Amino acid sequence: MTGIGLIARDLRRAWSSGGLVAPVVFFLLVAILFPFAIGPDAALLRRVGGGVVWAAALLAALLPVERLVAPDLEAGVVDQLVLAGWSETAIAAAKIGAHWLGFAPALMAATLVAGALFDLDAGALARLELALLAGTPGLAALGVTTAALTAGLRGAGAVAGLVMLPLALPLLIFGAGGGAGAWKLLAAVSLLLVAGAPAVAGAAMRTARD
Repeated sequence: MTGIGLIARDLRRAWSSGGLVAPVVFFLLVAILFPFAIGPDAALLRRVGGGVVWAAALLAALLPVERLVAPDLEAGVVDQLVLAGWSETAIAAAKIGAHWLGFAPALMAATLVAGALFDLDAGALARLELALLAGTPGLAALGVTTAALTAGLRGAGAVAGLVMLPLALPLLIFGAGGGAGAWKLLAAVSLLLVAGAPAVAGAAMRTARD
């Protein structure tokens, strides 16, 4: 199986289990309900819109964590891939790519709706979309790493939240910052996570297999 084949397999499994729909639906619910909770203050909505979108994106990336790694470990899929010549690090990298493709593009499209609800102008919306483009790979990397670290644990979903949320704070802070300096820091943190996550997640999967 090629890398593209492995990514496509994970995407098909996520689609069949509803894992591609739930994060986007959750994101849209937050984006729709939050303005109603705040009220019709357009200036306040514009000020908090970026932060709300990023918080919703973080939670949307966390939703499918229990299904990213544990089912393949339990079913022996990872063992078969290793026997076929795949390293755990490469498997983790493919899962990060599949996780990103599963939630980020649809979430960025849904952000257009959120931007209208938060009364964001075209410039602010463009900056938010660029920030999501730069930062969501880091969220995907954190999601797969957290899934690998908590695979097999009882109550893995709750534990995953405790592990992932503190690690994602730099992405949340820089993503909601909005300035050019914040965007550069966001891209740097996201790149660091994407570069390091496959090795950490691969080591966690290797330990779970032993």
